Amino acid sequence: MKYLDEFRDPDLARRLFAEIESITTQPWAIMEVCGGQTHAIIRHGIDQLLPDRIELIHGPGCPVCVTPLEMIDRALAIAARPDVIFCSFGDMLRVPGSREDLFSVKARGGDVRVVYSPLDAVNLAADHPEREVVFFGVGFETTAPANAMAVHQALARGLTNFSMLVSHVLVPPAIESLMTSPTCRVNGFLAAGHVCSVMGTHQYDPLAARFDVPIVVTGFEPLDVLDGIRRCVLQLERRRGEVENAYPRAVRAEGNVPAQSMLAEVFEVCDRQWRGIGMIPRSGWRLSEAYRAFDAELRFDVGQLLVDEPARCRAGDVLQGLIRPDECECFGRECTPRSPMGATMVSSEGACAAYFQYRRLRGEAQPVEVAR
Repeated sequence: MKYLDEFRDPDLARRLFAEIESITTQPWAIMEVCGGQTHAIIRHGIDQLLPDRIELIHGPGCPVCVTPLEMIDRALAIAARPDVIFCSFGDMLRVPGSREDLFSVKARGGDVRVVYSPLDAVNLAADHPEREVVFFGVGFETTAPANAMAVHQALARGLTNFSMLVSHVLVPPAIESLMTSPTCRVNGFLAAGHVCSVMGTHQYDPLAARFDVPIVVTGFEPLDVLDGIRRCVLQLERRRGEVENAYPRAVRAEGNVPAQSMLAEVFEVCDRQWRGIGMIPRSGWRLSEAYRAFDAELRFDVGQLLVDEPARCRAGDVLQGLIRPDECECFGRECTPRSPMGATMVSSEGACAAYFQYRRLRGEAQPVEVAR
């Protein structure tokens, strides 16, 4: 299959591993920003097959994982209302709030529905004018254009019973926050290709220049990731810190300009809380003034809900790359996919879920073939 099998070629993978080995002369720590890249790395054993001098750090690149606990509780409060149809993508239903998750609300009779597009929720609002329909808008820049279009369509169709609970976060401020942290030990980044397909690469140029750090835009197949690592190491060894596009089949420097125009119309930049990390200034989006009437947080007056993270869950340390998932004392014990303590174990892109699914338990890690 084009753009699948050709990016899992084991012979090409071996050549890339050999080249990375030959060019690496000192230790380097590289952070992959996207949870999809994390799963590719763990599933195919890439981190175990790299030279010992290369350390891969799993970053906060899972939007479900960084959605703050208080936002989950706000979603739960809205979903429990009898007059609400609460719509979400499926990966949010098992993310634990402070006491329960959306599946629990659904089990008690709440009208919680999985949709495959935010426009599905808009259509539900048109079909059920007697009900309030709320869509849980979570994600990085990748999913934001579709969510913006949903609100735009709701306004154009005069749907006063539609609203959106917005929890969008932005990647560049997260990288800046990581690089300014006193605990940071990242030498280079693999940037998320799907984010850059929307926003382009220009937002990363000031970060690369300010911190003198390579930022390589990378895809999600094994060879994509390996090529991104190779390019990052080459820059590090040559003392360069630049933005490099290793995903040209999907990413252009300018990004998707019409999508950016829709985002600029519907959203405005705001400070945003990140689960396990804290407040990052100007790291999120909220609905702009012209669309503020569609803000579910304001409509249902749930903005005052504030909660503390569970003390024993170390998802925040995982998201910041301070520990690996299997270094958390709860991993694989109290915290499993069936009984998760944090979102990093629930999400299909979470680092804890990847370690659990691919058997990265203590003492059990074994390299696997890159392709079969």
